[in-house]
Amino acid sequence: MRPEGPTHWRCLPFDALSARTLYRLLELRSLVFVVEQKCVFQDMDGADPQCMHVLAEAHQPGGLGVIAYARLVPAGLKYAEASIGRVVTHPATRGSGIGHVLVRQSVQMLHSLWGVQPIRIGAQAHLQGFYGQHGFHPAGPIYLEDGIDHIEMVRAR
Repeated sequence: MRPEGPTHWRCLPFDALSARTLYRLLELRSLVFVVEQKCVFQDMDGADPQCMHVLAEAHQPGGLGVIAYARLVPAGLKYAEASIGRVVTHPATRGSGIGHVLVRQSVQMLHSLWGVQPIRIGAQAHLQGFYGQHGFHPAGPIYLEDGIDHIEMVRAR
């Protein structure tokens, strides 16, 4: 499943997601978080309707597909600060740099929606270096969430 052609970025509220797009983004989240990472957790946590959804879509055999995704969480919903969560890239795109583009796009879109502000994330601990490249710094101890080591990280204004 290799993307063909250009990548299209969109940031949409939940109610603007078509059924097909919602299915594809949930399919990607499930593929990576549940199947690939072997993590059984409640993905549909009730937050999606209150969040904005960043999508990278590209043509693939069989039509348009979601190849990267993140959700933007408003301040006060998960943390006191705004947050970026459910950051995921399709396994076939790994190593292409799309993960870095996704984080840059997510930070930029969050700031354009809600103003420049600190952003707090709950990152998988092994990704500290990745998020560190985008200005996030550890903000607490490593903790276990859904059987995976995580750490809160904050990106200052």
